[in-house]
Amino acid sequence: MTTALSSPSLTLQTILGERLLSPVYQPIVNLAEHAIYGHESLIRGPANTACQMPDVLFAMARAEGCLNELEFAAANTGIAGYRAAGGRAKLFVNLSATFLVEHYVRHGDNHLDLLFERADMPIGDLVIELTEHDQVHHVDALPRMVELLRAQGAQIALDDFGDGRSSLRLWSELRPEIVKIDRYFSREIDKHAAKVQTFKAMLHLAETFGTRLVAEGIETPEELEIIRDLGIVYAQGYLLGRPHAEASRTISDQAREVLTNRDIVVYPALRKVAHTHFSAEKLVIQAPPINPKTRNDELVRVFHERPDLHALAVVGPDDKPLGLINRRDFIDRYTHPYHKELFGKRPCTAFMDPRPILVDKHQTFEQLTSILVSGDQRYLSSGFVITEAGRYLGLGTGEQLVKAVTEVRIEAARHANPLTFLPGNIPISEHITRLLTARVEFTACYCDLNHFKPYNDQYGYWRGDEMIRLAAGVISANCDARRDFVGHVGGDDFVVLFQSADWETRCSQIVATFNERALGMFDEEALRAGGIEAEDRHGNLSFFPLTTITIGSVRIVPDSYSRAEDVASAAALAKRNAKHGGGGLWVLDNGKAIQLPVPSRVMAPAA
Repeated sequence: MTTALSSPSLTLQTILGERLLSPVYQPIVNLAEHAIYGHESLIRGPANTACQMPDVLFAMARAEGCLNELEFAAANTGIAGYRAAGGRAKLFVNLSATFLVEHYVRHGDNHLDLLFERADMPIGDLVIELTEHDQVHHVDALPRMVELLRAQGAQIALDDFGDGRSSLRLWSELRPEIVKIDRYFSREIDKHAAKVQTFKAMLHLAETFGTRLVAEGIETPEELEIIRDLGIVYAQGYLLGRPHAEASRTISDQAREVLTNRDIVVYPALRKVAHTHFSAEKLVIQAPPINPKTRNDELVRVFHERPDLHALAVVGPDDKPLGLINRRDFIDRYTHPYHKELFGKRPCTAFMDPRPILVDKHQTFEQLTSILVSGDQRYLSSGFVITEAGRYLGLGTGEQLVKAVTEVRIEAARHANPLTFLPGNIPISEHITRLLTARVEFTACYCDLNHFKPYNDQYGYWRGDEMIRLAAGVISANCDARRDFVGHVGGDDFVVLFQSADWETRCSQIVATFNERALGMFDEEALRAGGIEAEDRHGNLSFFPLTTITIGSVRIVPDSYSRAEDVASAAALAKRNAKHGGGGLWVLDNGKAIQLPVPSRVMAPAA
């Protein structure tokens, strides 16, 4: 039998008139203090009906033209029930910018008390969450209304920042005390380096505007670890506490376990460095366009006046490039006997390449790189023409292109090694700094391959790259991805920053596993001989043992080092001592190198 509440005749006016709304409260947690900072008041419709959830209620309100009435009732219902529900902290109340503006337009500076008719708590305990889903009219009234609320002691929060509706302009104009970051950026942040970088950018904005951030939608321990280590002040989500009719006084045990753990989480690696900031426009050389009717005598004069130009572009009356004249080719041909007399008064088009390489100014790093590896190598001598929307803009040289691509690749390698995709020097230094700042104990290890250069020389760079990738895979497989940081300095050098207590066991397993698997990369003759003959650094033919791995380690305790570069130097010193000691696993203790045992056979992979 269908009840009255679940029947289609149930309207929002009925719900509001009979006061059938009920509040629930979701905690907002201070991550540094591991305590409840406040609760967000959320509204529910009549239980066991289709209109129980807020999205259905607001859809009904739009259809019935009573959005303001629903907002007013939802806010005051939440406020009225908060103390009775056990709430003793800040209460976050959702009100749209449209609602506040219309209230101000209707009542002016007075009658602020009409906004919270059922309030049984001081306005100073309220945080007004500004939500906005429609275009705001009378936008000048919003800052005034916000100031009136502040004057009464209320704080202002900007809700769902980053969802496309809460704008940076609103943040700048209203200067809210709190900004709540949309759950999209928190969801699986432990797997997306770009989201970590986005939060870092928002932290810079927050510092600029004097704002505290709330990370919304935290649902897993892994997400909370990242948010905690980024330094976000507050967080909200199911892991910390679900919406409930009773206002919770404590955070969940699972969340508390994460917050009290002092381990520094490893941020997800930025696997591919973006080059969106780099475009062909940065390569533009300003060079005068040449009319196709220009005579060759005149072209000689232009080249003499501009000795810096490697070429000149022939451009039609519509600014579209018609061809490219290479300076050297033109001068060589023009100075041949009788060429000046034969061609001096003829149009320059006779000497132009009618199919020049055209590059739009917006072409990206990847697109420009494709020119370098293409079969068309004319860019090396003649360069290329840079255009904007098909119209002539300027010239570019092959030398410029090669230099720019090389510089970008070098910079990219400092962030992520292109061979192994492991973090490079900059992320390594950043993670060491995080560990030092948090004053946690960790072990810095420097890994290096023994006799790798002879192997690379003997078998070629392709198999050398395979050996390096083998080392990267073995090292990574024996580390805890959430606690131990693996970086690739370059070549056959790796750095591992262990927080795992069993780091010695993990390092021993790395040595044993790599040394065994590396045997499979030598041919039968080398295996029988126990090594290979190759030239040493002085060009003399010498015998080199099979490639193995050496690990030098140093234990870092709080306040023993203050700079990342000092930790890196200590690890490098430990590695050198290990190499001099014959390889394997060594630890540097008070300046003395001590060899640690390594298993003679490969055991099961570490967890």
